[in-house]
Amino acid sequence: MAEVKLSETRDLTRIERIGAHSHIRGLGLDSSLEPRAVSEGMVGQAAARKAAGVILQMIRDGKIAGRAVLLAGQPGTGKTAIAMGMAKSLGLETPFAMLAGSELFSLEMSKTEALMQAFRKAIGVRIKEEAEVIEGEVVEVQIDRPAVAGAASKTGKLTLKTTEMETVYDLGAKMIEALGKEKVQSGDVIAIDKASGKITKLGRSFSRSRDYDAMGPQTKFVQCPDGELQKRKEVVHCVTLHEIDVINSRTQGFLALFTGDTGEIRAEVREQIDTKVAEWREEGKAEIVPGVLFIDEVHMLDIECFSFLNRALENEMAPILVVATNRGITTIRGTNYKSPHGIPIDLLDRLLIITTQPYTEDEIREHCRH
Repeated sequence: MAEVKLSETRDLTRIERIGAHSHIRGLGLDSSLEPRAVSEGMVGQAAARKAAGVILQMIRDGKIAGRAVLLAGQPGTGKTAIAMGMAKSLGLETPFAMLAGSELFSLEMSKTEALMQAFRKAIGVRIKEEAEVIEGEVVEVQIDRPAVAGAASKTGKLTLKTTEMETVYDLGAKMIEALGKEKVQSGDVIAIDKASGKITKLGRSFSRSRDYDAMGPQTKFVQCPDGELQKRKEVVHCVTLHEIDVINSRTQGFLALFTGDTGEIRAEVREQIDTKVAEWREEGKAEIVPGVLFIDEVHMLDIECFSFLNRALENEMAPILVVATNRGITTIRGTNYKSPHGIPIDLLDRLLIITTQPYTEDEIREHCRH
């Protein structure tokens, strides 16, 4: 049986809002990277979608790094949609950070700091560690509730089995709460992390596939685990460099991730983290996942930001930079020079340019139908 990575099970109770690009699920390409006419929320822009697909394939194969892509075209020709499609096609594991050019100009943070944070949000670290896991099919969950409210806490028993053995575990109040939260019932295959007590539901056992007539489409059936109940497993955690920075730099630690109050992060902290990550890479504990950083309205950046981007792209841990603009020849902010798209010529030389064309009448009709 393929090993199940515990960190890959995610909470699906997130509320999805409807927005301008919320219908996009990918770039709408087939296996040979040819664009379909209408697919995954994408309509038209065949050449641009194919070009984005080729770049994505290179990102997946690890053949492209420190490169930048420019999406150029008139307003409303689907530049942001293509960037969103790229993000969705890359999957959950590859980090995707998105910001608009005007977001960099705030009073509480310097422009280069905001850019640096965006860069580090787009670089993932896949950390591997070994964990002791109890994995088996639930035969029975028995919970004894006290007759008198406020008396002794709940106790219970959990019977787990594999193809070779069956064991009964006594449950404490914390585990009972966790089992209730995950809605674990007999017939489920679960994994329990011994160190943290985290319960992960892997699916329903095949032996129970005929229990009910009505099954949701998301019901996943898995084989009953074989061998011992207790196993050593390799667990993979995916975090971004920015998350590691925030956790290590602030007194409130990881709470800053939720409040968004990250402030300036000192260079020493970042250097220490880079050194540590490099150590982990050498030991084989971690690997770097270069993601995608998308900057919309890139003509809003000024000359200092562009020189920072030039330098940052040369870093060995640089993500793929995708920028978009709808300007023609315009002034570079912070100078008196004019240049195509408002981007300095030296940076422009590094960019792979994907152009988007205005939609035809038929494509606009197709949009409206969907």
